[in-house]
Amino acid sequence: MENKKIISEETEVLDNGPFYHGTKADLQVGDLLTAGFNSNYKPEVVMNHIYFTALVNGAGLAAALAQGDGRERVYIVEPTGDFENDPNVTDKKFPGNPTRSYRSQKPLKIVGELTDWVRLTPKELQTWREKLANINANPRGEIIN
Repeated sequence: MENKKIISEETEVLDNGPFYHGTKADLQVGDLLTAGFNSNYKPEVVMNHIYFTALVNGAGLAAALAQGDGRERVYIVEPTGDFENDPNVTDKKFPGNPTRSYRSQKPLKIVGELTDWVRLTPKELQTWREKLANINANPRGEIIN
């Protein structure tokens, strides 16, 4: 499947992947990841999009921060429809897209799973969790959904 480039708010997505999604969910090749689940970063928010990245270690970070007790997983995914730059870490909050992060309202198809990426140390994970707690405590720390 050819990944689609789209124009969103006059910003062309220039990334053709491969793409990754980090989670603790135990899924299989062929499964679809969809929007409509609670945010890992603000559990009271139901997400309108499914998020993914072109950076393996970025997906690994997302897996480490994901809710649940399962093991961290990084899936190789293909968007099934148009996607845009993730406004939570690009364009609307920061210039460009250095994290190569994207989102889609259409499902992501799992086409494989990786087992090798740079995992966070317990101290790094705690630091990230503290950063997220501080962002969530700040009224301006809203998720652009």
